Order: sequence, then C-alpha cells, then structure tokens
Amino acid sequence: MSLPEDKPHAFVYFITIENASDRTITLLGRKWVIQHADDTHLVVEGDKIVGETPRLPPGEHFSYNSYHVTGVDARAAGCFHGIDELGNKIHVLLAPFDMRVPAT
Repeated sequence: MSLPEDKPHAFVYFITIENASDRTITLLGRKWVIQHADDTHLVVEGDKIVGETPRLPPGEHFSYNSYHVTGVDARAAGCFHGIDELGNKIHVLLAPFDMRVPAT
C-alpha cells in the first residue's frame, strides 16, 4: 500500500456486530467520526457497510475490516443503523477506539 507523505500511518480495524435480540435485523448504513490530534476531524457516513446490507437473524454476526490513514494520533467513534423485522429503527453504537502513531 502506498501512503501519502502527510498520512504515512495506516490503522486497520476489525469489527464484529452480533445480533443479541430476538428479531432479525438488517443493517443499512454507518457513520464514523474521526477526531485527529491536530483538531481536524473526518466524518464518514453513508448507505451500506463495505458494500453490503447485512441481514442478521438472532444470534448471527457480521464481521468486516477497514482502515484509516493519518499522520497524527486519532480517535474514532462509530455507529450503525438499520431496521428490525417489524420495521423498527435500530442504532448500534461502537465503543470509541484510539489510533496512536508510533513514536519516532
């Protein structure tokens, strides 16, 4: 992977979402807010999750990985939204996580 000079660090993250409810859910989209140590931020939101709309019966899970490139420390917070089998809206919050650039 070739990275830009101002963002030489790639952080790969792995996400697993498990349906702990008693209803089938369909995940329709996501939103990430990334706060960088230099006071800039990036908001990434949209339909689907890595090109998919996962349908999860009770007890099933969906896993994927992605990445973020940066030149400074950052903190990511994310959420997913969708509907259950009755058409009720669902919202899944992820615990924030830090991306720490290695000391040089």
